Amino acid sequence: MILRKNAREPGAGQPVSMSKKINVAIVGLGFGAEFIPLWQQHPHARCYAICQRNEKKLNDVGDYFGVKVRYAEFKDVLKDPKVDAVHINSPIPDHAWMSIAALWAGKHVACTVPMATSIADCKKIVDLVKKTGLRYMMMETVVYAREYLFMKELLDDGRLGKLQFVQASHQQDMDGWPNYWPGLPPMWYATHCVGPVAGLIGKPAEYVSCFGSGTVRAELRRKYGSPFAVETAHIKFAGTAVSARIIRSLFDTARQYRESIDVYGDKASVEWPLVEHQPLVMHTAKRPEPKIPKPVKCPDFAKRLPKGIAKYTTRGVYDASKKTHLSFTQGSGHGGSHPHLAHEFATALAKGRDPFPNAKQSANWTCVGLCAHESALNGGEIVKLPAFTL
Repeated sequence: MILRKNAREPGAGQPVSMSKKINVAIVGLGFGAEFIPLWQQHPHARCYAICQRNEKKLNDVGDYFGVKVRYAEFKDVLKDPKVDAVHINSPIPDHAWMSIAALWAGKHVACTVPMATSIADCKKIVDLVKKTGLRYMMMETVVYAREYLFMKELLDDGRLGKLQFVQASHQQDMDGWPNYWPGLPPMWYATHCVGPVAGLIGKPAEYVSCFGSGTVRAELRRKYGSPFAVETAHIKFAGTAVSARIIRSLFDTARQYRESIDVYGDKASVEWPLVEHQPLVMHTAKRPEPKIPKPVKCPDFAKRLPKGIAKYTTRGVYDASKKTHLSFTQGSGHGGSHPHLAHEFATALAKGRDPFPNAKQSANWTCVGLCAHESALNGGEIVKLPAFTL
C-alpha cells in the first residue's frame, strides 16, 4: 500500500499526452468502487489511485482490488502529477467544488450526476473547461443504459419514423437516506430524466415550465424550502418542433423505483414498462388495434465495448460480496451503463475529443432541473436556460 499525503503540486491547465494509458483516480468508494475493474481492464485507462476519507474502507477496497496508490484527502489526489483524470463519485454537494478544483489542478474530470446544485457553479465548470482545454463528462447513466441505446438505435435507423414527443420519469422514495437528501427539491436531481430526452431529441433545452404538485412533510421543507412532492416540467428544445415532459419525485409519493423513457414516432413508439424488469412495449402504427403493441427485449450492446469490459453489461457477472464483506456489485446496475460510461470517457481522452455529454451539455441538462424548480416556485412561469449552456 502507498498512502500518500504530501505529493508534489503539479502545474495546472494543460491536458496530458494521450500516447500512454490514462491514469484515473477514483474519488469516493461507495458507488465509485463499481468502476475499479472497468478502469483496470480498459485498454486506454488504468485505475491508478483511489480516494476515500474513511481509511479503513480505503484500505479494504484497495487491498481487494489491488490498487496501491491510496489517498484519504482529495487535495492530495490533485497534487499527484501522475493523475491524469479524476472520476468523482462523492455526495452531490461536493460535485461542483471538486470538479472545479480538479480542473484548476490540470486534471480531466468525470463526475457523477448532477454537475452542480447552482447555475453559477455550472458556469464555472464550463468556463474552466474552455480556458484549460481539459475534458469534463457528467457520468449520466441513463444515456448509456441498454434501453436508451435501443431507443436511440431505432430512432437513428429510421424505424420510429419522425420523432414526435419524448417523456421520462424518475420516481424514487428517498426516505431514510442520509445527510443532504431529506427535502432535496425533486428537480435538482433531474438529469436521469433530462439526459435521455435531450439525447434523443439531439438539441439543447431552450426554456422550461414546471409545476409542483402535492406537499411533503414539514420536516422535509426545512433545509431547502421546497414544498413539493412531485415536480412536472415541459421542456422546449432549441431548433426543433419536438418538446418533452419530465416527472420527478423523491418523497411522500407511493411508487416503485422507476427511471423510465417513452419515445413516440409516427411509424413506431417505445414505452417503458410500468413495473420494473418487465419488457419494453413497442407500438407500431397502422395495425389493427390489438396488434399495435408488442413486448420487445433490448440487447445489452456489449458489442460496442472492448473485450475486457464487455462482460460487465450482463447481470451478475461480478459479485465480490461472495468473497468479502465489501458490498461491491457490477454489471446489472443502471441498465448496464457503467462500462459504456467508462469507455466513452476513456476513448474521448485517448482521441482528444469531447465526451458525451461534454461540459456544456452537462450544464444544460443540470440547469434544466435547476430552472424547472425555479419555475415551480413561481407558479409555472417560463424560465430560459442560461446562454452559456446553449
